[in-house]
Amino acid sequence: MGTLSVLAAAAGAWIFGAIWYGVAGKPWMAAAGLTEETINRKNYAAFIGSFLCAILVAGMMRHVFVTSGIDTVGKGVMTGFGLGLFVATPWIATNYMFAQRPLALTLIDGVYATVGCTVMGIVLVLL
Repeated sequence: MGTLSVLAAAAGAWIFGAIWYGVAGKPWMAAAGLTEETINRKNYAAFIGSFLCAILVAGMMRHVFVTSGIDTVGKGVMTGFGLGLFVATPWIATNYMFAQRPLALTLIDGVYATVGCTVMGIVLVLL
């Protein structure tokens, strides 16, 4: 597990995000208070920034995996899933509760965090 695995894991989660928000795009926009008229689809900084954030998450997950001896697909799936569901999603939920955002937004973004971390976990143990 090295730089290549971190970049591949980040790319895997980022690609999943593109698919997920393609499917959940309309409900996500509604929950986020956006419309086709107000969303900026040319906000390239958000796309680049989200990939950089995915690299940070994958890098820390790699560190956790190496120091914890997580080296099988089963362990990678369970740890990635656990980090997404029990670390990332509660942080999202906490922020959204204080921001008075709809539960639907928490659920949509929580699924992305959970599945994205699971994808990262799989890629990290395979490479």
